[in-house]
Amino acid sequence: MSPKPQIDVLTESALINADGSPLIIAGPCSAESEEQVMATAHGIKAIPGVNIYRAGIWKPRTRPNSFEGVGVPGLKWLKKVKAETGLRVATEVANAMHVYESLKAGIDVMWIGARTTVNPFTVQEIADALRGTDIPVLVKNPVNPDLQLWIGAIERLNQAGLRQIGAIHRGFSTFDNAPYRNLPKWNSAIEFKRLLPEIPLICDPSHIAGNRELLLPVAQKAMDLAMDGLMIETHIDPSVALSDAAQQVTPENLGKMLASIRFRKPEGEELAEEDHHLLDEMRKQIDELDDEMVEVFARRARLSRKIGEYKKAHNMTIYQVKRWDQIIADRLEHARKNGLDETFMKSVLQSIHQYSINIQNDVLNKQEQAAKA
Repeated sequence: MSPKPQIDVLTESALINADGSPLIIAGPCSAESEEQVMATAHGIKAIPGVNIYRAGIWKPRTRPNSFEGVGVPGLKWLKKVKAETGLRVATEVANAMHVYESLKAGIDVMWIGARTTVNPFTVQEIADALRGTDIPVLVKNPVNPDLQLWIGAIERLNQAGLRQIGAIHRGFSTFDNAPYRNLPKWNSAIEFKRLLPEIPLICDPSHIAGNRELLLPVAQKAMDLAMDGLMIETHIDPSVALSDAAQQVTPENLGKMLASIRFRKPEGEELAEEDHHLLDEMRKQIDELDDEMVEVFARRARLSRKIGEYKKAHNMTIYQVKRWDQIIADRLEHARKNGLDETFMKSVLQSIHQYSINIQNDVLNKQEQAAKA
């Protein structure tokens, strides 16, 4: 289990709504023209609950000759959004120059993108450029599922004196992401919350889904997991968007989506005392079952070690194909009869089996090393 990092952040910051409601960030993937930026902003302003207007000014693209953002001129449009709508404005920064230009333009919130988070040198450059400011900064998870790299970026900002820091869960790039653009790997977000509970965690359904049809279920899942807000790409006319057209929604559809999301209270704040007692009792039973599982796994590990010693003594291979096929067939059939999800159970069995192989392999290696000694 990873140790909990020590982060010094403000408990009351611009990234946390005082009333406890989720932070909602919306706006186009890219600022394309003054007309597009302003029309989208006025549409978003009319939606209850939206706190921050976002727009990409500089766009890191995979291939050259793609639309890479309008650059510094677009910052003037964001200033106009702020003046006319009263919305706070946010943009992505990927180097020190972006930071300096954004500070000069009065940008309220900056975020570090997934492609930047993977590079500690660049993150440090941004942290140094921000040193001495108190501007809120959000850090997207790195492209690859590396939790320590994500946390490290936050630590660099914090060590530069920044205390209004948040994180954005935007999914991870893997070999097979279907049906998503980026695999959510919700367990990574949950572990992040465990390690850094004081850091607001915002979900970016747009980059997870990659498709506006999947935005609502992803956003609802994020809220069910007690994330602190949403960042949703919104364009006045997504059909003509110069980047990520498929994942953007109109302000009208954003309003409908937000109205349909069920924003749940953490820890059942409105439950009666007897209902809290019932929840505590059920959690106690879960804790007891977890303790039993740990004990069962420990007994199984001890048996695996004995089996490894037996196989070593009889010159047998560690991996027995027929035995594994039999285990999978029998256990999955048992799982089906008990109403358990087959995909989940197969994943659990594969993890247990791999652990057993590792134990037996450890027995084999230690005995061979002892023989050589």
